[in-house]
Formats: sequence, C-alpha cells, structure tokens
Amino acid sequence: MMIAVPYAHGEVFGHFGHTAQFRLYTVEDSEVTAISLVDTNGSGHGALSAFLAERGVDVLICGGIGGGAQEALAKVGIRIYAGVSGDADRAVAMFLAGKLAYDPDARCDHHDHEHGEGHTCGEHGCGGSCHHD
Repeated sequence: MMIAVPYAHGEVFGHFGHTAQFRLYTVEDSEVTAISLVDTNGSGHGALSAFLAERGVDVLICGGIGGGAQEALAKVGIRIYAGVSGDADRAVAMFLAGKLAYDPDARCDHHDHEHGEGHTCGEHGCGGSCHHD
C-alpha cells in the first residue's frame, strides 16, 4: 500500500490543491517500510490525482480538500481521509493502527463559488488554513 500526505514542515499541509510536496509512505504488512518526499512541481488541484495515481498511491490523508479533487481522486481509486491536521508521521501511524480521527465530509468551502486570481487560503471562511466546516 502507498499512503500520500500533503506535507510542509513535518505537518499535514492544510490545503490539498496547493501543496508543494507529498510525503509518501510505502506500507507492507501494516508497517511503514519506506518514506520519500516528492515535489509536485507546480501541479495543483485536478492534476494532483494523476500525479498521485502515477506513483501508486492508494490512500490520501489530508486536511482541506475541494469537492472536485475528491471526485478526481475517487475516479483513480484513491481513498481519502480528510480533515486531518498535525504531525504527518503520527497521522499515518494512527491510520495504520485504525485510530485516525478524520472527517469524511471535510471540504474547503471556498471552492463552492467563484473567486479571482490571487486567492489565498484564509479567504472565504477558511480561517487561515483550509479545513472542514
């Protein structure tokens, strides 16, 4: 199994579509056997589903994520555990132990309406980082 986590400074990055890096965890027999860090090279939102699928990702653990990204990931067979924050390694360990606290309805609500260029996380009710309502 391959688990991906949007990653910044050891933490689960709060906005899936704007992440610059993913931490990838290779898991065999419920144990992490390898960890790597991959740059998205500017890929964002919809392109990230293909980016992760190409790397064999089965599971995404993330913070905020828009509905379009959720649909794109579902189409390529990636299971989503959203609404997660804090230490990335701990989140993966909790997932593997069956104890990860997540929100299946977590969405970044600013994707539900139009916004112009220059949008930054923290606008439209995100409160500084994208998270569930």
